[in-house]
Amino acid sequence: MKRTMTGAALGLAMAAAPAWAADEVTLQLKWVTQAQFAGYFVAEAKGFYDEEGLDVTIKPGGPDIAPEQVIAGGGADVITTWMAAALAARERGVPLVNIAQPFKTGGLQLNCLKSSGITSPEDFPGRTLGVWFYGNEYPFYAWMASLGIETDGADDNGVTVLKQAFSADPLIQGQADCISTMTYNEYHQILEAGIAPEELVTFNYLDMGFGMLEDGLYVLEDRLKDPAFQDEMVRFVRASMKGWKYAEEHPEEAAEIVLDFDSSGAQTYSHQFYMVGEVAKLTAGSNGALDEADYEQTVKTLLSAVSAENPAITKEPEGAWTHAITDKALN
Repeated sequence: MKRTMTGAALGLAMAAAPAWAADEVTLQLKWVTQAQFAGYFVAEAKGFYDEEGLDVTIKPGGPDIAPEQVIAGGGADVITTWMAAALAARERGVPLVNIAQPFKTGGLQLNCLKSSGITSPEDFPGRTLGVWFYGNEYPFYAWMASLGIETDGADDNGVTVLKQAFSADPLIQGQADCISTMTYNEYHQILEAGIAPEELVTFNYLDMGFGMLEDGLYVLEDRLKDPAFQDEMVRFVRASMKGWKYAEEHPEEAAEIVLDFDSSGAQTYSHQFYMVGEVAKLTAGSNGALDEADYEQTVKTLLSAVSAENPAITKEPEGAWTHAITDKALN
């Protein structure tokens, strides 16, 4: 708590007491600096973390950075990642626990050109589909397993999986019939390339019944046994959600803040402003507390692909989430 003192009282206090130090917290993002993580950048820029006595370091991710590995190696206190990747890591020995869920819904899609002749999933066999990996592939494999479609491309009854880079180029350049997109990012890249929405067929994973929780906040289970760490996470979640709600209400300012944090200079205001607006649709309705029904839907989807290639999990997880942090942060 910050208190205001003036004059001699302030001077005596500064002379008599050691300097107050904020608690240091390192956040590892799932991807590069962009409005997908606007709430955290806003919380830092607007002083919301400072108000909670936190000194937060935000580490951008990238194609060669797996947040689950970073936190397992001690490089972060808390990470953002998709639940499928977190549960997969937990089953494989990295005991991640979801402590908050800023994203109420997900933005993962599969986009196809109408000119390809694809109008429904029944048209997938024999086609090339772009899929992201690094933990993002699990919804796709669950969906294909439910359809009974092989993913090795061995015959006309299956699909060929293109390991897609994190861009819309494979669709734009004709390398794939369909590609993975996020509503707030690659879909916009397609539109910016001059392809109109009416030229696309869009399969939304939520609409297909394979929605999975995306950007949640995760920590290592053992650290939650420490009351001091729990307190830090309570303050961190409270300030972060304040940042997310501010971003929802002030998209122009949030986009500018994201640009301020982008040391690469790769982002543009127009794209970040678009992204803030689309991400706000995913965080809307969330106060940060995980909805148990959404968690169960994610687990159900993942378990439906146990027999598929590279399943995320093979059994029901235990202890993978807690309300202990949000119960305190939000009350």
